[in-house]
Amino acid sequence: MSLYQAETRRLLKRRFTRLFVLGGLLILAAVAAGTFLTSEKVGPDQIAAAQLKAQNEYRSALADAEKVKADCAAAQGAADAPDCANLYTPTPDNFAAEWYMPPTFDFREKFPDMVTTLAAIMAVVAFIVGASFVGAEWSSGGMMNLLLWRPQRIRVLSTKLAAFLVGVTALTVVLAAAWTGLFVLIAHARGSTASMTSGAWQSMALMELRGLGLVVAAGTLGFGLASIGRHTAMALGAVVGLVIVFQFGLGTVLNLAHVKFFEAYLIPVWMIAWMSKRYTIQDTSSCDFSATSGCQPDTLTLTWQMAGTGLAAIFLLVVIASLWTMRKRDVT
Repeated sequence: MSLYQAETRRLLKRRFTRLFVLGGLLILAAVAAGTFLTSEKVGPDQIAAAQLKAQNEYRSALADAEKVKADCAAAQGAADAPDCANLYTPTPDNFAAEWYMPPTFDFREKFPDMVTTLAAIMAVVAFIVGASFVGAEWSSGGMMNLLLWRPQRIRVLSTKLAAFLVGVTALTVVLAAAWTGLFVLIAHARGSTASMTSGAWQSMALMELRGLGLVVAAGTLGFGLASIGRHTAMALGAVVGLVIVFQFGLGTVLNLAHVKFFEAYLIPVWMIAWMSKRYTIQDTSSCDFSATSGCQPDTLTLTWQMAGTGLAAIFLLVVIASLWTMRKRDVT
């Protein structure tokens, strides 16, 4: 059996891998079920019901406004009589039927959020499974035994990483295809796909491809950190520390210091820019808003190319660092 086949078999046979993937699948199933149960296909009956409710709300608001006006008119002549000239009078435009429509799943509008959900969940699964895949080998002494069988450090670690990434990529591609098909069915049953065009389908496919890149980067990060620290806890601890320092600590400090575009230092913002192609940050402190003149704040747009460059840099840095430490440090 080749080294790659042995590593692939080891990855697939690990109980932790199976349980964690199953947990991710259960979460995805819950998301899909919740979307199905909370959505409703819109037809003539739903439109008529929404129009009727809008009309009833308008009549109720109009009656309340008339009562307020009558009370105001009755109070005229008193010393503290209110001004009745500027009292609010509702109009039918204030009660659009669209506001009373039941929730429905419009595929073109809402599926991008589902793609982001899939990518986020699979990124977490890939990170933890990748960290455990190599971290457990170090902490149990399995890596040392493996090197006795195949005394080629770089080849052993790179083959293990390759087997893991191929497995994660295959799983994510299959899940993405199933995820897309599932929500197409949900849209047919509880929404609509009428607005989809060839360009929209292409955009969805590219977004799923970016999601795959995020999953691969997360898996590589977990694998690399656990390999550098030679323990699964190293990767998990590094992420917890990163979240605490950068997301809460640094974000709070920069906000209090009124640093311009401080959100650009927060990792989730870059993930959103990567998945959504762009993210615009506004500096609301650049001007004082006025009800009369208004003001346009300074903006900074983060693009998917910028975020992708960062992901690629992290990928290469972690891989090179893990291979370098594997080559230089003693195996114990």
